[in-house]
Amino acid sequence: MKKISTLLFLSIALFSNAIAQTAKTWNVDKMHSSVKFAVSHLVVSEVDGSFKMFDGSIVSDNADFNNANINFSVDVSSINTDNSSRDGHLKSDDFFNSEKYPAMTFKSTSFKKKSGNMYELIGDLKVRDVTKKVVFAVKYGGTTKDPYGNTKAGFKATGSINRLEYGLKWNTLTEAGGAVVGADVDLTINLEMVQAK
Repeated sequence: MKKISTLLFLSIALFSNAIAQTAKTWNVDKMHSSVKFAVSHLVVSEVDGSFKMFDGSIVSDNADFNNANINFSVDVSSINTDNSSRDGHLKSDDFFNSEKYPAMTFKSTSFKKKSGNMYELIGDLKVRDVTKKVVFAVKYGGTTKDPYGNTKAGFKATGSINRLEYGLKWNTLTEAGGAVVGADVDLTINLEMVQAK
């Protein structure tokens, strides 16, 4: 009986080790990645911006990244809309309150291949103290080697969130009754990932 238990333990350990060896970790190449957003202004136009500081990783057992686990974080204080006054307002409690809530975080719950190089990414996005499920459409650009021998993979994720649901509550109306700043925020995230060695 003891021999059987020992063999079973060894089998489980070897199997777990084999899984660990096949899983590969990919980290964000920040120099070649971007996190951008756009929101309507005065109903008739859009204002866009970006976050300059972010980090993230992908852990995948599969070469095509199907079922990969994805974690991502954004430094809220790095917001940039090319207007320092507006950036200061966005960092205030009317919007992100970057002093109290310095980071937005995302953790995937599903990453599934839909067709060709298109994937669906579902996960939990936390902004301020609110966590909600979000869905992104992801285009997988492929995998290649850079001139320095690093293995790189490219992704473009697009989606939309309602900022009011996350406590980014500031709003006022135009004379015509439309919102000065729209509720829906479009997100575009371009990621170049580098395989960890």
